Amino acid sequence: MAAPTRTAAGWVRAALGIWRASRGNAAVVRGSCVAPSARCCHGRGSALDHSLGVAQPGHDPVRPAPAVAWHRDKQALLVAHPPNMPENCRILRVVILGAPNAGKSTLSNQLLGRKVFPVSKKVHTTRCKALGVITEEETQVVLLDTPGLISRAKQKRHNLEQSLLKDPWRSMEDADLVVVLVDVSDKWTRGQLNQQVLKCLSQFSQVPSILVMNKVDCLKQKSILLDLTAALTEGVVGGKELRVKQTFPVSKTQKTPSESDSEASKGLREQRGGWPHFQEIFMLSALSQEDVETLKQYLLAQAQPGPWEFHSEVLTSQTPQEICANIIREKLLEHLPQEVPYTVHQVTKLWEEGPSGELVILQDLLVSKESHKRILIGQSGQLISHVAHEVTQDLRNVFLCDVQLRLSVKLQR
Repeated sequence: MAAPTRTAAGWVRAALGIWRASRGNAAVVRGSCVAPSARCCHGRGSALDHSLGVAQPGHDPVRPAPAVAWHRDKQALLVAHPPNMPENCRILRVVILGAPNAGKSTLSNQLLGRKVFPVSKKVHTTRCKALGVITEEETQVVLLDTPGLISRAKQKRHNLEQSLLKDPWRSMEDADLVVVLVDVSDKWTRGQLNQQVLKCLSQFSQVPSILVMNKVDCLKQKSILLDLTAALTEGVVGGKELRVKQTFPVSKTQKTPSESDSEASKGLREQRGGWPHFQEIFMLSALSQEDVETLKQYLLAQAQPGPWEFHSEVLTSQTPQEICANIIREKLLEHLPQEVPYTVHQVTKLWEEGPSGELVILQDLLVSKESHKRILIGQSGQLISHVAHEVTQDLRNVFLCDVQLRLSVKLQR
């Protein structure tokens, strides 16, 4: 009888190894993260199981995230309102860094519980620093959703805003913790950290950092996570050596672990593609609420005694008009080809309360070419209608009210 096949979750656990404190300076897997520890906690129900698709017991949802006030003045007053913090309040300021399109905004939205940051498969959807606020009991976590880090040469080449260069660096000055996000589904970039991210980490090395390996659900071979973990951390987590147990025998054509490790270490030294100062490593899918909840609870636990920055009902510091404009822009990026969405200029013409208490919005989308206008409108107006419908659904979820949106495409004079 053939031996039973080892599950993906079991294989990864075994490959990462069950290394106890008695084994010396070894790092172990804890839940969905790799960290130095005196014990291993990666049994059934762990976040590692979540990322590997193992069935989980029921998840207890926390209280719903507060809605964003669609009245501009009301939102401004709420953001400026003195925090209603309890006596033993705690605070953590978190910067989320990563290469463009690594999934930073998706992760931020999941952590917040509502979609307040634009998300698109195209790069540079987030164009400036934006604040998100998580408040649970006596703890507040302030998220800084930053643009993807780019070089000055790329900013000039693509005529991008200066904010794409400056905002991530400015955010680091106030950070208590840095979350570095890596898209492990991108086989071209996942083997090493973005050079701008490494530069940022090096300049602010005094700020604690954790690594979040995102989109693990897209990997068919979970064993890749072992190699990526070693490469992105240079084999060190929390100041201790990361140990990996060999799971399968080496074939005659395969190199021995010592040979592979030696060559990998040489490559890392030459490329400097990893960061050996991460405190923790999380493996997750930002689209999985259960995975994200594990990370969220970790962030809440890292908060230190200190005054809150916002009232508990604040979800984001953005104005409602900014949220609306960003979501419209997100949909344009999703549905329009090539450079077209980057040339659209948005102008809000109407923002008011309707006769039944609904939010009525009229926005002009200005384009410079007649061909772009035809593309944006679509055949029989189908494309622009579809965009308006998707935006309306997202805005209803953010503001928790009825929304009537009209988009008008015009040539820019």
